[in-house]
Amino acid sequence: MDEFTPTVGVSSTHPADMPNDHAALPVWNAENWFYEDWPVGQRIRSLRRTIGESDSHLFNTLVVDIHPYVQDQMFAEREGIFGRRLVSGAFVFSAGLGLVATNCVNAFSYGYDKLRFIKPVFIGDTIYTIRTNMEKAPRYKELGLIRASYQVFKNEGELVLYCEHLQTVKYKNPADFVGKTER
Repeated sequence: MDEFTPTVGVSSTHPADMPNDHAALPVWNAENWFYEDWPVGQRIRSLRRTIGESDSHLFNTLVVDIHPYVQDQMFAEREGIFGRRLVSGAFVFSAGLGLVATNCVNAFSYGYDKLRFIKPVFIGDTIYTIRTNMEKAPRYKELGLIRASYQVFKNEGELVLYCEHLQTVKYKNPADFVGKTER
């Protein structure tokens, strides 16, 4: 057994359908932070991702987005106001948030607010995301509510998307929040 503290993958889900020594290993790219561990004001930046033709086309096919601005090269070049095809806003949202998504086993998506598509993204653009932990408040008996903003940028820092993500997160010590919750 290794005698070190992992820096990535600090939680295990302990599945019963695999060998015990495998189930006990920390899960790669998974966190087990709780509401109390979530630092208001923390900012992180993702790696960058260039959106290619195949990425855009596969996403559009999957979600049946056949709008001519994202699927019709001739329309986009000849009749569209941008002169070239766009990447679907839904894909920019999905990919942008996916770049900073965590696999926290204690957090559950509650929804999104203030989603805005600020500038177009084109095939070949490179995006990255900055997530800022904005606020948190006790909410339910077992879960607090946290809010983070996501700013997706393209190329050398042009803001293209903004939204706020709300998540419910398990308390490490629910007894500490008795009488402090909204519901």
